[in-house]
Amino acid sequence: MRNKLKKFDYSIPINLAPYILLFSAFIAVPVALALALSFSHFDIINTPSFIGLANYVRVLTNDEIFMRHVLPNTLLFSIVVGPIGFVLQFLLAWALAQLPKVPRLILALCFYSPSITLGVTMAVIWRVIFGGDQFGYINYIMLRFDLIERPIQFLQDPRFTMPLMIIVSLWVSMGVGFLAMLAGILNIDQELYEAAYVDGLNNRFQEAIYITIPSMKPQMLFGAVMAIVATFSTGQIGADLTGANPTPMYAGQTMVLHIEDHAMLRYEMGYASALAVILLLMILGTSTIANKLFLEKD
Repeated sequence: MRNKLKKFDYSIPINLAPYILLFSAFIAVPVALALALSFSHFDIINTPSFIGLANYVRVLTNDEIFMRHVLPNTLLFSIVVGPIGFVLQFLLAWALAQLPKVPRLILALCFYSPSITLGVTMAVIWRVIFGGDQFGYINYIMLRFDLIERPIQFLQDPRFTMPLMIIVSLWVSMGVGFLAMLAGILNIDQELYEAAYVDGLNNRFQEAIYITIPSMKPQMLFGAVMAIVATFSTGQIGADLTGANPTPMYAGQTMVLHIEDHAMLRYEMGYASALAVILLLMILGTSTIANKLFLEKD
């Protein structure tokens, strides 16, 4: 009887141990602590005190800044940047896949590099381009051609904060999701395209709709999830552009900046944790929608 029993493979838990350890240390434990703190009043100095759902009630009923500015800004920013960035990732990946290897590699690196150098490029490029004096590139050009009489304060004028955040976010949206889509397109079996043209496929548009996209659903799902997480958690761009948190007139105030404001500036860690939990639920909800759209059905 004992000989018939399959021996337990101890290599599986050993191999998973590093992942389980890192997942617990950097994801599971922080999320659990944030959830626990969201039901408390905690100012970093004193011991947390349990207050039940008071923080969540405050978010929904007493936080006027959240309801009037933060939530609408976050939804607008995510709805615009998420889908447009996702589509741009696919279109650029598809276009690069048509090029020879060397130029494809160079262009892919050029498109990907802004996503890992955002802090440097923000200070060196974008704040110079939209500088509020006559030395800012946009102001210099408009003054040179007599389009304006005095420099425009792009970075401090609330009318321009959200459009500039969207522009910069789209510029840095070619991250790992873009690379995953490019890899997915390059790994599609070319015989599928040949068979499709034999069966009556006429152009590249039909090729993308009937062959490319259905063949790379896992990469599309990964790109969608990464775009969702990035758009909901990239609110720091507003503070980097304007140099202030809160942003002028709360025009670029998003969930991330609101959390940072209450956690790092006001030391309301319990309330900031409640905001973080709400942000997590928003990300999980939109990720679930993406799963239903792109996940393979058995």
